[in-house]
Amino acid sequence: MAALTTSVAPHQGLRVDDKLVAATSGGDDCATGTGVFLLVRNTDGSSKTVTLATPQTVDGDLAVADRTFTVAATAGIHVIPVPDLYRNPATGRAAITYPDGVTGLSVCVVRVP
Repeated sequence: MAALTTSVAPHQGLRVDDKLVAATSGGDDCATGTGVFLLVRNTDGSSKTVTLATPQTVDGDLAVADRTFTVAATAGIHVIPVPDLYRNPATGRAAITYPDGVTGLSVCVVRVP
């Protein structure tokens, strides 16, 4: 699992095409919080699924389902908010997996203050 670096967007904007890195087949993790976004670009010919683990439970033992996002094939950059809801208490970061594989997937994390 690779730890994705968070880029902070300055007031004049942030160029992200040079911040995208290849998604890791074993999954990635990233910071969480207000204004944190996972940007995903899919250049593959088929859509891909990105899953954010939801570590919370309700009523003491009922697990909250993980959140999946479908990223269309060759459709530009998909923006996924990563609030503290996805923060794993053990690591302090959100766990990201790619069940459809990582071919053509690149990712970066941006925080907008």
